[in-house]
Amino acid sequence: MKNIFYYCQRFSALNVSSSQKRGNAHYKPLLLLSVIDLIARNIITNNEIMVSNALIETFERYWNLIGSKSYKGGLHYPFFHLQSEGFWHLQFKPEFNGLQPKTTNKLKEAVEYAYLDSELFSLLQDELTRKELIDALVAAFFSDNEREIEEILQINQNFQDSSLEIESLNLETNPRWRFNKTVIRNAFFRKAIIHIYDYKCAFCGLKVNKSFRQNIVDGAHIKPFSQFYDSRINNGISLCKNHHWAFDSGWFTVDKQYKIIISRDLQEESPHATPMKDFHGEKLILPNSEKYFPDSEALQWHHQNLFQE
Repeated sequence: MKNIFYYCQRFSALNVSSSQKRGNAHYKPLLLLSVIDLIARNIITNNEIMVSNALIETFERYWNLIGSKSYKGGLHYPFFHLQSEGFWHLQFKPEFNGLQPKTTNKLKEAVEYAYLDSELFSLLQDELTRKELIDALVAAFFSDNEREIEEILQINQNFQDSSLEIESLNLETNPRWRFNKTVIRNAFFRKAIIHIYDYKCAFCGLKVNKSFRQNIVDGAHIKPFSQFYDSRINNGISLCKNHHWAFDSGWFTVDKQYKIIISRDLQEESPHATPMKDFHGEKLILPNSEKYFPDSEALQWHHQNLFQE
């Protein structure tokens, strides 16, 4: 049955070039991330994926931000070879000679468009299932080992630098470059944050993992990204779904000593869990390394501007 579980499996098991020295080639994952990005921004609106300028530019930008530096980028390679995965299909032009296109211009000459399984295209219309599929790709091709987590942290910083560059150039009105709002950027921020917090909620310590390295915690921004465009690690805390919502809503905050402060007027019934009010005065669960601790200025801003005393 071709459901979200099936496609998470398929995304996690992409056949990619790999070597011990050069690592994974990110061609196929980055093409899929680029397509998902364009679907999320309503640039791709039907199941005909053209070799368009928007796709070329998005793929190239992601390659520069995330791509394997030991490999040479190029959209033509994954666009053609992704058809071997079973869910990506090509509609060739009548004059196609059967030979693999060696450049993006040759790809344009050979292919009318690509299209996904109808089930997959339908799943990608929904924000939550898009997030699951993105997380499956990020988890599979950007490892959790200590050597490669530094790469994840650098990718997150690259997204941060790119967002600041976009804002300074006033390109936010151009939908092709809305990387400061992209679901892809969120995925790498989340992966970096939850890794340094050992996949635990920093508030309650909850840790639940599932297949494809899925887990129950989010990377929560302390100062809202929509206002400050700040995805640095020190502007993030790992929180479970409930406590992420409560933090964003100002139901609790954290002081400069990393102690939890709960809003006074909460009315709770928690028969199977510790009430939030019982965490008042408890210390936040922090990363092992002090360099990743939440920024005190960001915590102070949250206390002063979002906390409902």
